[in-house]
Amino acid sequence: MRRAGHVALVSADEARRRSARPRRKRLFFALWPDGETRARMARLARRLPRRRGRPVPPENLHVTLAFIGPVDAQTARCLEAAAARVPVAPFDLTLDTIGGFRKARVVWLGASRVPAALLRLVAALNEALGDCGHTPDPRPFTPHVTLFRDAEPTGEQGDIARPVVWPVRDFALVESVTAPKGAVYRVLKRFPAPSGPPAAHA
Repeated sequence: MRRAGHVALVSADEARRRSARPRRKRLFFALWPDGETRARMARLARRLPRRRGRPVPPENLHVTLAFIGPVDAQTARCLEAAAARVPVAPFDLTLDTIGGFRKARVVWLGASRVPAALLRLVAALNEALGDCGHTPDPRPFTPHVTLFRDAEPTGEQGDIARPVVWPVRDFALVESVTAPKGAVYRVLKRFPAPSGPPAAHA
């Protein structure tokens, strides 16, 4: 018969072994808005009916370029180095449409016209990340900012009278950390575009 003290000692050892394991970071690459753009998106979300679901905190608003998932430190370094080689051109992203994904139950703010510079950025980023073992999402890229979760997006599609014009001048490597009140996003590194005028929409 095992003594209770012995069982507790084994559990403590297991806890120490687990805590000693290298921590894996849950990463993604994103367009990360400046303060003014973030505030405009948050104000727009507040004007929408609350029946649309649970609002995303303003500090979490972004456009995902490539979702990576949990990786070890070596892979994280590879991803950062690969992203640093991706050419970035400044452009303006006009967010003028409200839409939704029924299966994911989200309502989003999107663009009716995707700048060519953004499509080139996503293509170049996915190609560079392939050197680190990343497999890009096979679905067509649809740039969007999630505004509400646990929503009912049926019939939500529509244009916005006053679009949000986002001056994009960089992209970011972001870590997603699970917290008691939901995900917390931490920008680990930004990859800026050279100074100059925005790229054309062609």
